[in-house]
Amino acid sequence: MARQNIYDNEAFFEDFREKRTSEINFNDCIETPILFSMLPDLRGKDVLDIGCGMGQHTRKFAEMGAASVLGIDISEKMLAWAVEHNSAEAVTYRRMAMEDMDALEERFDVIISSLAFDYAEDFEGLLRSIHRLGREKAALVFSMSHPLATAWTGQYTRYTWSDARERLYANLSHYTVEGLRKVSWVVDGYECYHRMFSSLINALVQAGFVIEECRESTMSDEMRAKYPETFGGTLHRPDFIFFRCGWAG
Repeated sequence: MARQNIYDNEAFFEDFREKRTSEINFNDCIETPILFSMLPDLRGKDVLDIGCGMGQHTRKFAEMGAASVLGIDISEKMLAWAVEHNSAEAVTYRRMAMEDMDALEERFDVIISSLAFDYAEDFEGLLRSIHRLGREKAALVFSMSHPLATAWTGQYTRYTWSDARERLYANLSHYTVEGLRKVSWVVDGYECYHRMFSSLINALVQAGFVIEECRESTMSDEMRAKYPETFGGTLHRPDFIFFRCGWAG
């Protein structure tokens, strides 16, 4: 099974680090506020952060009162940044691919992931592994790229533009063709997996989850007007999708 580790590519990591440490970016302005609004009370809970990256969320979970937070990621560069900049007493970082989570002996009250599941070749198997890691009354909250955002083959521009450089509409292609996407984004050969919305729903249900809430990302008119080059496309399609799930039975 493929285990992508694009974040240890120097060029990709530096580009990502620059974006994540800037004031205006998709993570901090769009994705993170929605994800955090869907979290349960973390006080006294044991939390697993899948694909923890640079550890911003991981440390925040500890600050929100979690008893323990285990952050796992496959990238050495991301974890090195996390340990240096986002350590806390309740936080432990461990280098581990999410495909290897069956090796975890711990069990968790809350399992969270921010934009990591795009890289999972076997999404159904990943969800089954997560289900085994949850305690009774556990919660799973995660975000990933919206299926409309991954319905793109890289053979054309993501948007059709007017002569005045305004995005007229989003370009979609091969929505019903699921599987690996290889596109040029920062580096050549960036990989993610596209799945239809129905496939996400069915995979969650079949793995034993109950979907409690689903949200799609939005952006205010004010922010689009203030940062049109960055957020202009948010008018035409959501970039991210979010789920909060419980354990069936």
